[in-house]
Amino acid sequence: MSAPIRPTVRRASRRQTQSLAKIVSIAILTIGAIIIMVPFFWMISTALKQQRNVYLYPPQWIPNPIAWENFRRVWEVVPFLQFTKNTAFIVVLVMIGTLFSCSFSAYGFARLRAPGRDIIFLAILATMMLPGAVTLVPTYIGFSKLGWTNSFLPLIVPAWFGSPFYIFMLRQFYLSIPAELEESGRVDGASNFRIWWDLMLPLTKPALATVAVFTFFATYNDFFGPLIYLNDRSKQTIAVGLSYFTGSNTVGPQMHLLMAMTLMATIPSLIVFIFAQRYFVQSIVTTGLKG
Repeated sequence: MSAPIRPTVRRASRRQTQSLAKIVSIAILTIGAIIIMVPFFWMISTALKQQRNVYLYPPQWIPNPIAWENFRRVWEVVPFLQFTKNTAFIVVLVMIGTLFSCSFSAYGFARLRAPGRDIIFLAILATMMLPGAVTLVPTYIGFSKLGWTNSFLPLIVPAWFGSPFYIFMLRQFYLSIPAELEESGRVDGASNFRIWWDLMLPLTKPALATVAVFTFFATYNDFFGPLIYLNDRSKQTIAVGLSYFTGSNTVGPQMHLLMAMTLMATIPSLIVFIFAQRYFVQSIVTTGLKG
């Protein structure tokens, strides 16, 4: 009678161990999430404080009183709407240019055969090793000679010539697609462009969504580029506009207004990530298996 009992006891003990491990994992992840969210909570708290309560010690986590007027004052102190329009204009054109140029180039490197194709691809990857500071001065001089300074062109046009990292990532995704699909398209008389446009692009939606998300965050949060190339206040972006509340511009340091503007500026990023995270995870898994 004792023999059948032992496997049952072992199974029960294994289930208890697994349940305990799951509880411990959830507890660790919860504590880690809370720690990571502390700066976000502090940003919300500071955005709702009056200026005299920002630097109180001990810190005041729950604002008292709640200063909702901070969000209105942001619009009065800086042209937040104009900053938003400029940022949206740059982000949209950069995303379109990056998706088109990188996906088009990646398909050529993945599927088409040409003399020196691999050498050109390695040369493109080699450009990722160059720090941005190395190319900053010659790039600025070039755009200055073209008369593009104090315009959106230096921030938008380079995106239409591809990005090495995104070309590499999309190439890996194209390599994971069966070649039989292209052969069926060629049998029907489709050109290489038609195959890329009608067959490949619909199949690479997860990878394209990942590129779009990366491009959005990189462009939306870009501070250095707009700071260098845009001189007029009416052309500046949200990232540069935030510096007005740090004391680096005409407006003195006002941390409560800085956090209020930062909170409003964070909303588009959260929306984009929430809607695109499913494609983002799917693309990382797929390209990871191939790469």
